[in-house]
Amino acid sequence: MAGSPRSPPPPPPPEFEISRQSRIFAALSKKVIDLDELRMLAAQGVPDAAGVRSTVWKLLLGYLPDDRSLWEQELAKKRSQYAAFKDEFLSNPVETARQVEKEGNNNDNAEHVENGLLHRSEVTQEEHPLSLGKTSVWNNFFEYTEIMEQIDRDVKRTHPDMHFFCGDSSFAKSNQKFAEADSFFCFVELLSGFRDNFCQKLDNSAVGIRGTLAKLSQLVGKYDAELQHHLEITTEVNPQFYAFRWITLLLTQEFNFADTIHIWDTLLSDPDGPQETLLRICCAMLILVRKRLLAGDFTSNLKLLQNYPPTNISHLLYVANKLH
Repeated sequence: MAGSPRSPPPPPPPEFEISRQSRIFAALSKKVIDLDELRMLAAQGVPDAAGVRSTVWKLLLGYLPDDRSLWEQELAKKRSQYAAFKDEFLSNPVETARQVEKEGNNNDNAEHVENGLLHRSEVTQEEHPLSLGKTSVWNNFFEYTEIMEQIDRDVKRTHPDMHFFCGDSSFAKSNQKFAEADSFFCFVELLSGFRDNFCQKLDNSAVGIRGTLAKLSQLVGKYDAELQHHLEITTEVNPQFYAFRWITLLLTQEFNFADTIHIWDTLLSDPDGPQETLLRICCAMLILVRKRLLAGDFTSNLKLLQNYPPTNISHLLYVANKLH
């Protein structure tokens, strides 16, 4: 694909957007969700109406089953499972101490209680609540609590104008209450499509991060051999210098929040998994700035690609789709 890509068609009229939004609502209201239809609609962008995108993403990621009658049961199970994970892996010395005290108070054997209290009085330095030791369960607990409180504050003040974070609606309150558990399982599902990029033992294999970067290079060469040659041979700007971040962070550092979630609508809509779509978007990003890249040297090209300029996301996704 030499030269600039063909201009995209004019934006759809407002009535088309209303129709598409109503089609997504209709798709979500079915007793059994047609995932192929939902993917097709979501690939064009999901409406920002309260609750729509979070539900669509849960379905696309496989966190929710396609049968609506099973949603409540599945969500309750997953959220309970996450609570169990926290109880197992995040020690809470406060609760442990209360449980020990309760067991001691409920024991009718006074001698046993006395022995138990004596035993509990023999507290090591690492078990003392005021201990600052790195292995202290109390110190670790206080540090974890402080981090969680900061995260909670950040979440509530992140994009307060968005439906997800608004504090008034019942949906927003539900998001705030269960966001941690739902996000955990959605992240697990998302990462399953990219996990090989984060496995150091696979770095030099065909499925590791270097193999993924090589696929991007091949894709660029397929559609714009001149651009690939200029980048990698003439200016020696290899994909790992810029695309490593693009791929491992799923473009979240290259675009603003609203544009990023639009891109993710498209990524998650690919029935074959998001990685191939991600590579096409990365390739399209290069093609859209090819004139500047062909005129640039190592320094200017690296700066451009590490600080990608603002762009029309609909146009970017249009070009990426043409590479399919």
